[in-house]
Amino acid sequence: MQLYHTGFQEIRTPDVHHGRKNADFGQGFYLTADAAFARRWAKERLGMQTVINTYELDTEGLSVHRFTRSREWFEYIFANRSGSPDRLGADVVIGPIANDTIYDTFGIITSGFLKEEDALRLLLIGPEYRQIALKTEKAAAQLRWLSAEILTPEELGACRALVSAEQSAYQELFAAEIEKIASNR
Repeated sequence: MQLYHTGFQEIRTPDVHHGRKNADFGQGFYLTADAAFARRWAKERLGMQTVINTYELDTEGLSVHRFTRSREWFEYIFANRSGSPDRLGADVVIGPIANDTIYDTFGIITSGFLKEEDALRLLLIGPEYRQIALKTEKAAAQLRWLSAEILTPEELGACRALVSAEQSAYQELFAAEIEKIASNR
């Protein structure tokens, strides 16, 4: 499986214990199999280069859990975002990114204003991008670094423009769905 990780440095040996514990799939090293989506993650940081690392993952002998956009997925993300211990015990978790990861809407969803069913409906809005989280040292040991690409300022500008257009379309869909939910109360 060829995978990509966007960041600010070449990462030949990822640390599955570094990073946010309250991310969609809990603590781990996050990647994507979608090269175009890896570019969407690209950000700029003053004095740093933006790097897309390319890897190959051998899943032989690994416990892999795959999610679809479903109640199970929603409950797993909600538990991780709430800081609950990971209940899966998988080496690798593969599934959709919650749209809030891209558009910072999780505060609205988890505020208590919405019922769980409404929150799930909101998370189903928009395009579906998938992520792969390496959760264990065993999984990290089976990830082989292949290369790193440094993005130019022009490429980063194109990435920002694409995400901005997607964000506008998403926000329109999100607002329309919120209006439907509010009118049904």
